[in-house]
Amino acid sequence: MSQDQASAPARWPQRKPTGVLVLADGTVLYGTGTGAVGQAVGEVCFNTAMTGYQEILTDPSYAGQIISFTFPHIGNVGTNDEDVESTGIAPSAGVRGVILHAPITRPSNHRSRRDLGSWLEARGIIGLCGIDTRALTVLIREKGMPNAVIAHSPEGVFDLDGLLTLARRWPGLVGMDLVPFVTTAKAQAWAAGTWLAGEGYRKGYAAKYKVVAIDYGAKENILRLLTDVGCAVTIVPAQTPAEAIFALEPDGVFLSNGPGDPAETGKYAVPVIEALLERKIPTFGICLGHQMLALAIGARTEKMRQGHHGANHPVKDFTTGKVEIVSMNHGFSVVASSLPPNARETHRSLFDGSNCGLELIDRPAFSVQHHPEASPGPRDSHYLFRRFAELMEKAHARQRGALEPVPTAATSS
Repeated sequence: MSQDQASAPARWPQRKPTGVLVLADGTVLYGTGTGAVGQAVGEVCFNTAMTGYQEILTDPSYAGQIISFTFPHIGNVGTNDEDVESTGIAPSAGVRGVILHAPITRPSNHRSRRDLGSWLEARGIIGLCGIDTRALTVLIREKGMPNAVIAHSPEGVFDLDGLLTLARRWPGLVGMDLVPFVTTAKAQAWAAGTWLAGEGYRKGYAAKYKVVAIDYGAKENILRLLTDVGCAVTIVPAQTPAEAIFALEPDGVFLSNGPGDPAETGKYAVPVIEALLERKIPTFGICLGHQMLALAIGARTEKMRQGHHGANHPVKDFTTGKVEIVSMNHGFSVVASSLPPNARETHRSLFDGSNCGLELIDRPAFSVQHHPEASPGPRDSHYLFRRFAELMEKAHARQRGALEPVPTAATSS
């Protein structure tokens, strides 16, 4: 729709819409509002996952974005208090809005405690139903992820000119550091393991390794899986100095996922990671943590056209020769050709050939772009957490004088 059309008085074909999405190019999509009332600006991306919408909507990596689900029926299983990926950040700091094709249905699941619509309202997330999400997906694939404003007004009153201006003035995610909005405020211990039916989140693991998790916007299931492999995890804020991390005497350091432009976050994260690598502390990164590790060794990142968001992405692990079905959530990627000689590519997307993993050949450090904790395979990628534990175990052995060479991720498969 042109700008003139977007600015013209609305003509409702049936009943007055209560929700609207205004793209920066002037396109206006009307629908039915749900969730929180108000307006929010962000980058629109599409997610191809058929399940796990509550985990997706609470993933801090979606800060600054509006998610359009390609699967038409979202909300069928309701929401609960357990399938939340981040409980420590303000709802307004995370995802900005959600776009759905079909109206939210009545939940039908024994674990449901609240329907999706009221849950969105409680978390301050604006929802929009009745959108042709197929057409929106095609638009994103052809033109890239647009800046937009999503708005919900029960009265159906919208200032389209104002919304269009807001969408056009928003600078976008390039050059934007969103990590300060989602990181933990202070260092804290983490003890919960993964969820088990009838038990909830398990506790009481015998910890063997002390791990510091640098929180760029960590998903909680990552921390649970670290606990499962014997890690006593201490979460620290994203801007924690290297000396403060060294003072905790970690056996390993985890670099978490997170939102925004990695180049901006790297301005304070890279010097810390360089210091960790210098001391040869076993290091494992996921998503933004992968990009931070890449930047720390001199590689580059770039903005992707449509990004990778979904739970059905095939990725090949060159260290095992296997193809995994993984969960993805990123709009920036590491440029494989920029990796230095002391790094090798370990994983690659079979959709577009983009880099999805690396390891260092002279340091005990590795990382992946995808989310092994999200379990779409369902457990294709859980070996990565064991690989991290094995790196720490080999570091222990080397300190005891049993091993001389510095272990790499490939030798820990």
